[in-house]
Amino acid sequence: MRIVHAEQLGESFYQRPWGLAQDVRPLLEEVRRHGDAAVRALTLRYDGVRLESFWVEKEEIQGAFARVPEGLVEAIRRCIERLRLFCERQLADYKDFDMEIETGLFVGQRVVPVERVGVYAPGGRFPLISSVYMGVVPARVAGVRQVVVCSPPTFQGSVHPALLVAADLAGADEVYRIGGVQAIAALAYGTESVRAVHKIVGPGNAFVTAAKREVYGQVGIDFVAGPSEVLIIADEQADAEVVAADLLAQAEHDPDASPLLVTTSARLAERVRAAVARQVASLATAPVARASLERNGLIVLARSSEEAIAVANRWAPEHLELQVRDVEPYLAGLRNFGSLFIGAGAAEALGDYSSGLNHVLPSNGAARYTGGLGVRDFLKVQTVLRVEGSPPARPLEDGVRLAQAEGLEAHARSLQARRR
Repeated sequence: MRIVHAEQLGESFYQRPWGLAQDVRPLLEEVRRHGDAAVRALTLRYDGVRLESFWVEKEEIQGAFARVPEGLVEAIRRCIERLRLFCERQLADYKDFDMEIETGLFVGQRVVPVERVGVYAPGGRFPLISSVYMGVVPARVAGVRQVVVCSPPTFQGSVHPALLVAADLAGADEVYRIGGVQAIAALAYGTESVRAVHKIVGPGNAFVTAAKREVYGQVGIDFVAGPSEVLIIADEQADAEVVAADLLAQAEHDPDASPLLVTTSARLAERVRAAVARQVASLATAPVARASLERNGLIVLARSSEEAIAVANRWAPEHLELQVRDVEPYLAGLRNFGSLFIGAGAAEALGDYSSGLNHVLPSNGAARYTGGLGVRDFLKVQTVLRVEGSPPARPLEDGVRLAQAEGLEAHARSLQARRR
């Protein structure tokens, strides 16, 4: 890992450009026009699988339980329960209300769930079991009526059994063996076999991400996420072996993942660099981790905690770890992150799987304006106006003045008609 000083960081360090729109648009259009036939053709072209039916039958899902070790099934069950508890607490903060803002003039809100949601669960190099329940559980807790899961087929034309177990335990209504751009298109536009959804959530590769950007507006999406990121702020008391382990946990995700350490200690920087080199040698995922470290791995030397905070706030990392003696100054200053992990025991991998937090988080700077996936992403807040009798005179006259100032005479007349 390279070691640089904070003042050497250029603007390009903080955000990478989006791309691939031109690549995915023709594929999306194929599915929009030709439905199932296009999904089959694209699946054969990109996944090497010839599919007849997209829908995974209930019998196949139930059969998956026999193919997954019992200990893993129970671990998935416990992870789902922790996430459900967290989501239920989130839901408690979203309530209907009705208030009389002036005599006879009532304003309020209704909180209602989205009706049909699609959850994308990547296959790729590894089946991301946790991504299934991270999308399904908050939707279910929010009250979504229908939750659909799409995941790429294996070469045998099935979905990985552990993904099917997770979908069933989390409460998915339908599972489809479709991945990539064609899955996003099928969910957004609908086909003969797949009914369109109202919102699509879940992580994916660069092509899936580009496809979600393109269909936004036709459907809602959670957010546009780039490759996975971790930024660890550590001081001289941090355990170099633990810091190195957490950097590698991020690096093994993807060659484009970004593992970063920001530290005020040059001694810790050298110790972490040596620990990373030593630990990566024994990883089964070493080729991917090394590629990530070489492309994007960085150790940033900050002159002070204030400079470390400034780097973190500008980069707005997906995952932000604090491994420092005194956390209070950092908590007061840090504003932009997907999830925050405080203390050496708070491994980012706990957030990935089993702590109850959601691991679908904003990256590539998106944490500057949004948070991670949660119950609120599956809720619509609808505002309501109710008037008993004639509208109060003052709000009515204020509205007339504003309408006339904007040159909208019909608006003014609509309000003046209520004077009677």
